[in-house]
Amino acid sequence: MQLYVVGLNHTTAPVAIREQVSFPAERLHHALHDLTQHELVEEAVIVSTCNRTEVYCATAHDTRDLLLAWLGQYHHITPEKLSNYLYIHEHTDAIRHLLRVACGLDSLILGEPQILGQIKAAYQQARDVNTTGRLLSKLFEHSFSVAKQVRTDTAIGSSPVSVAFAAVRLAQQIFGDLQQNTALLIGAGETIELAARHLHEKGLGRMIVANRTLDRARTLAKEFSGYAITLEEIPNHLAEADVIISSTASPTPILSCNTVKQAIKARKHRPIFIVDIAVPRDVEAEVSRLEDVYLYTVDDLNEVIQENLRTREQAARQAEEIIDTQVTHFMGWLNSLSAIETICDIRERAQDKRVELVTKAKKMLENGKSPQDVIDYLAHTLTNTLIHTPCTQLRQAGYNGREDLVLAAQQLFQLNQHK
Repeated sequence: MQLYVVGLNHTTAPVAIREQVSFPAERLHHALHDLTQHELVEEAVIVSTCNRTEVYCATAHDTRDLLLAWLGQYHHITPEKLSNYLYIHEHTDAIRHLLRVACGLDSLILGEPQILGQIKAAYQQARDVNTTGRLLSKLFEHSFSVAKQVRTDTAIGSSPVSVAFAAVRLAQQIFGDLQQNTALLIGAGETIELAARHLHEKGLGRMIVANRTLDRARTLAKEFSGYAITLEEIPNHLAEADVIISSTASPTPILSCNTVKQAIKARKHRPIFIVDIAVPRDVEAEVSRLEDVYLYTVDDLNEVIQENLRTREQAARQAEEIIDTQVTHFMGWLNSLSAIETICDIRERAQDKRVELVTKAKKMLENGKSPQDVIDYLAHTLTNTLIHTPCTQLRQAGYNGREDLVLAAQQLFQLNQHK
């Protein structure tokens, strides 16, 4: 059985090409069925995200050309156009590739954890339509286990490398558990949405979303059970906020030093953590001089992010060592499959002979033979029966000068040839 992965990602193809070969979730089942209609393709899993499309297959033959042709035909793109952007990995390289992807080592953001959930979802969809079998099931389950080991044994996921995540992580460092805290998010763009998602995942107690357009604020707030206000209403709610994250396109500051000072007074000097991600800044620079205010700008966060990237790069090297070991382990299991059928045949033949001889032994007991004689007969006959064929073959091997078979037998039966 051969393993193949054919795909493209953010490093090999521009977004215009990635869009053309992506598989919408509602079409994935159809695509899996269509692919496995080919008699050479025995198992298949398709991973499709905004940054990658990959087709994993288990086949009995070389199917590289078939997979390339299928991917092009399915998306109505000529193979010649696609080939410039595709990579093809087989067998050991395919195993290594999946493990690296699952661990976040092949991601746009090194070590990001979202890809593991996306791979698990892709695998589950393939299972739902029965396009996975023994090989891909084992491989994908193994990749999940390796990703967990890498997360546990390295710092690959412990350091934030996005502005939104870094902001939330700093808030956690200041307040600890966020369940009793309120966050005010100013703006409703992508960064604020991502910050809202991270805060929600960390169990934030309450969220207020302020935006120039109230409808947009309501849409975002509703998703996270928050409360929407306009920018003009901020002074009325500022004292409620323990965490403030601001990212707007305003040409002038949204939060003045005087407004923040009044909020601190109303809070009886309970600290406020403010992250100003906007350029130009949403928070007046003088706010940083106020007591009980922790103000970070985008430059401050970038320093944190760069340091964390260096930490992740070091962790990535440790992760690669873990993956090397785990590829070897999986290859050992894969190579053992060729021996399993033989092992089953040996066990089945031995079991048949055992049943036959036990039946004869029982009849001997019924006919009055002593238990000792029956036990001796059973042990002697079963032993001779099981070793007769191997001994005959070894004698013939010796006669034919097949020293390799003799040495193999010594290894199989753990015989000490110097005894």
